[in-house]
This record gives sequence, structure tokens and C-alpha cells, in this order.
Amino acid sequence: MNYIKYLILGIIQGLTEPLPISSSGHIFLFKNLFNTEMFNTFNFEIISNFASFLAILFIFRKDIIKLIKDFFGYIFYSSKRNTYKNGFLYVIKMIISTIPVGIAGILLNDYLETHFTSLKILAMAFLFTALMLYIVRNIKGEKEDITFKDAIIIGLFQMITIIPGISRSGTVLVACLLCKLKREEALKYTFMLYFPVSLGTMLLKVPDLIGTSTSLLLPYLGGFIASLIVTYFSYLWLSNIVKKGKLWHFSIYCLALAAFILIWFR
Repeated sequence: MNYIKYLILGIIQGLTEPLPISSSGHIFLFKNLFNTEMFNTFNFEIISNFASFLAILFIFRKDIIKLIKDFFGYIFYSSKRNTYKNGFLYVIKMIISTIPVGIAGILLNDYLETHFTSLKILAMAFLFTALMLYIVRNIKGEKEDITFKDAIIIGLFQMITIIPGISRSGTVLVACLLCKLKREEALKYTFMLYFPVSLGTMLLKVPDLIGTSTSLLLPYLGGFIASLIVTYFSYLWLSNIVKKGKLWHFSIYCLALAAFILIWFR
């Protein structure tokens, strides 16, 4: 049963992590829907999130390597700063967009996890996500470069995602589109911001891994592989949907999910 349990968890994590529908919200819903403790596995949550992190890192590996090269090249090679300038500024904008959610997470995370973990709030979070995705359904955008003003606006939007059940990728993607970025650039920046936020969250939870039973290593490995593979293909699916301008499909899904929660758990 452990193998099946963690395989299911890995698939849910992998499928929902890239999509604008909140992976944590789905885990919370499944836990209450089946009235089970099988989803109270915080150690595995760290492992499955790390699998998703690696999958998305693999997809954007060339972009990440270039940004790292440009960032340090700009700092250490003054004679070639013009060559590295765009990449350096891109990283600075990423930092600006990440600071607000980092501060909000440190100050409010414990409070929100204590007071904002009800099914009604989850339904409201799905409704909010549905509304945001519907608003940007027809926005194409023409900008290829993110301005510092855009970085600040996107960062403020990302603060909202500390509320349990609100999709980080969905919220940031909406913010990017509202800033008139092209869909491909909006998707790229959304997942560039995924790395610092996800890495920071995982590092805070690493101490929880201490004392994990060795009997769970193989089941964890199965779930890890499932999350890794499903995340990869889930992102490719999302990329195709974004390019076609069909984010409203997820809006309908979130609306239906919110209605289901309010009816089923009334």
C-alpha cells in the first residue's frame, strides 16, 4: 500500500505543480475528500516538490546556465559588461519580484497555515484563481522585455500566493500577462521565479527529513520518479495551452472545483 500511496501522491504533485491550479490546494482537497491521513506526509512533500523542481530545472537548464554566466560575468568581467548586461538585469528583476513573497512568507506563513486552512477558504481560492485566469483569457501582449516596474508589480502579485490554495504559477502568469508580456515570455518569467521561491521553501523544510524511516526509501523513490516524469509532461502541456491562449480552460476547471467543494462539503 505504501508504494501505491506515494505513487498517487507523486502523480498528483507532478500534474498540478506546473499548472495554474494549486498543487497544495489539490493535496488538501484529496485529504478531506477521502478522509484519510495518507496526505499528511510532509517528508514526502519535500521529496516530491524536489522532483518537480528538478524536472522544471531540466526544462529551463539552458536559460539558467546563461543567467548564471551573465550575472557573474557582469560582476567579474568589467570589460565585457555590455555582453552580460541583459542577463544580469534579468536576474536583478527576478530578485525584485521574489523579495515581497519572501518577506510575506517569513512574517505570515505560520498565521496563514493556522487560520486559512478550511475548505471554504480553499473554494474561495479556486474562485479567485478562476477569475484571474478568465480576466487574461484574451490578452496576448507585445513586450519581450520585463521592466523594473513590471518586476515590482509581479512581485506584489506573487505575495498573494502565500495564501493556501492560490496557485503561484497561475497568479504570476496572470501578472505577467497584465503587464503586457508576450505569452512565451510570461511563461518563462513565471517559471524563472519558481526556482528561488521553491528552493527557499524546500530549504526551510529540509530539517523535517531527519529521522525518516529507511523502510520508506523505496516507496519514496517510486513517488519521486512519478512526480519527476509527470511534472515534465505537465509543463509541456501547460506551455502548449498558454501559446494557444487557452488559459480559460483552467478557469472553468477551477470554477467547477470551487462549486464542487462548496456543494460537497456544505
